[in-house]
Amino acid sequence: MNSAVISMIIKGIGETLLMVILSTIFGYVFGLPLGILLYLTDENGLKQNKTLYRVLDIIVNIGRSIPFIILLILILPLTKLIVGKTYGTLATIVPLTVAAIPFIGRMVESSLKEVNKGVIEAGQSMGASTFQLINKVLLKEARPSLINGITICLVTILGYSAMAGTVGGGGLGDIAIRYGYYRYQSDIMFITVIIIVLLVQIIQFIGNRLAKNLDKR
Repeated sequence: MNSAVISMIIKGIGETLLMVILSTIFGYVFGLPLGILLYLTDENGLKQNKTLYRVLDIIVNIGRSIPFIILLILILPLTKLIVGKTYGTLATIVPLTVAAIPFIGRMVESSLKEVNKGVIEAGQSMGASTFQLINKVLLKEARPSLINGITICLVTILGYSAMAGTVGGGGLGDIAIRYGYYRYQSDIMFITVIIIVLLVQIIQFIGNRLAKNLDKR
């Protein structure tokens, strides 16, 4: 490989990490409250509301059922409205975030449901408010599971970001499509795949270690 290709791949790694990290952060800004609301309004939740839960549940299920490549095209007008264009690294963050929100919401709900009921009842017996139970009990006790959820989210979004390369989304996926597929440069395709696999392994390793360190059970 010449220096131009190496420089291109390094830039692609940077773009991919930017997309994945920012999409995950923005996804949790909306997905975390969504997951908490799903947990609270469930039939066994602290603030049962069957109607609201049913509406949120349907929205989340619909959001998770739409294939990312279709979602990417469906929200092109929204992407252009927010970013001003429909291609490139920054533009790809919009559909990645939208795809991540329902996914994160469901994972957060699942993580909170794993918290021991006895711990919640102990907090209630001491007069803790709903906000205090969420902040001091639920989120604290569910930290290992939430970290595992973040790890899964990062890996999933990394896969989505590579898929976005089919429409000029930038990053490693874009490089693989433009050079490995359209120009038949299999060596570049192979290198980008290896880098993506390594990134997944690194993310998974860090996530597992953090979850294990936070698990005090």
